[in-house]
Amino acid sequence: MTEFPQRRQRVASALASHKLEALLVSSSASIRYLTGYVGSNGLVLITPAEAHFFTDPRYATEAQQSIDCTVHVCKKPLIEEASAVVKRKRLKNLGFESTWMQVDTYDRLHKALGAGCKLDPVNGIVEELRAVKSTEEIAKIRASVLVNSLAFEKTLRRIKRGTREMDIAAELDFQMRMAGAEKPAFETIVASGPRTALPHAHPTSKQVLEGELLLIDMGAMLDGYASDMTRMAFLGKPNKRMQSLYKAVLEAQLAGVAAVKAGVAAGTVDAAAREVLKRHELDQAFVHSTGHGLGLEIHEGPRVAKKQTDKLKAGMVITIEPGAYIEGLGGVRIEDTVLVTETGCEILTPTSKDLVLL
Repeated sequence: MTEFPQRRQRVASALASHKLEALLVSSSASIRYLTGYVGSNGLVLITPAEAHFFTDPRYATEAQQSIDCTVHVCKKPLIEEASAVVKRKRLKNLGFESTWMQVDTYDRLHKALGAGCKLDPVNGIVEELRAVKSTEEIAKIRASVLVNSLAFEKTLRRIKRGTREMDIAAELDFQMRMAGAEKPAFETIVASGPRTALPHAHPTSKQVLEGELLLIDMGAMLDGYASDMTRMAFLGKPNKRMQSLYKAVLEAQLAGVAAVKAGVAAGTVDAAAREVLKRHELDQAFVHSTGHGLGLEIHEGPRVAKKQTDKLKAGMVITIEPGAYIEGLGGVRIEDTVLVTETGCEILTPTSKDLVLL
């Protein structure tokens, strides 16, 4: 028994509160969440009574065998076939995901339905459901996290003085796949020396040298679910300034983790990490949010950022990743994937947060 019918029913139950008769879902992650479909061309139409899935003939066999709602294999553009169903059902109000629908697709939808059906831009209906993970989803994220950490450990053994950032990134990606990952969850970040002050540095041909920091931010995608982790290493022995910077960020990260609990506002977790860095006079060096949700996408709700009032719920999976970046010196970021519980959180990332000395 899959979870997909129950997920679609929850969406259907939410339509009335948004004053919608139906919802057209075009986000690939949300389509996968509702049907299990992993192809490149699909749409889902949900009404209070039923669900329709639309795809093209390339995915006909797969869809008909695996998707447990009404399947339409379309020779015309999917939006036209979906519009035909809307008209057949005489729906007068249709929600669509304005964040995901392209203008051209919207124009086709509007033209096909005409004045008989009002189009309402909505967002967040499916995403709000996706934010709280089921037991099955949590198990998949746990597995993804373990694959990610294993790839990190195996790659560390191959890093030495003179290794290029791009070679480390390639090895991390290779080890993820060897451990079973479908792909990296995002473009692997590897930066060394002063380049660690760039929060989202792209790996280059720069070599890792003696006396330099090394920042690795990586995630695996396994069975559709993402993981995310950042760890730091140092080639040689760090001086007192480097040690002080690392200890400050680690203290902030631990404070953020300690603040996580069901019912706590996401902004409160961000504030806990930020307050520590402020005490160390590093608040101006913290230039991004403390974390984000993850699941079928690497960035999902909730945002763990300043002034975010959304309350954390048990079953959410988020990252805690404060950082401090000093131009000319370098930057430190430490990141775990954690599961929100009623009494606190469970750190899913097994990798030690000690500064790795290479």
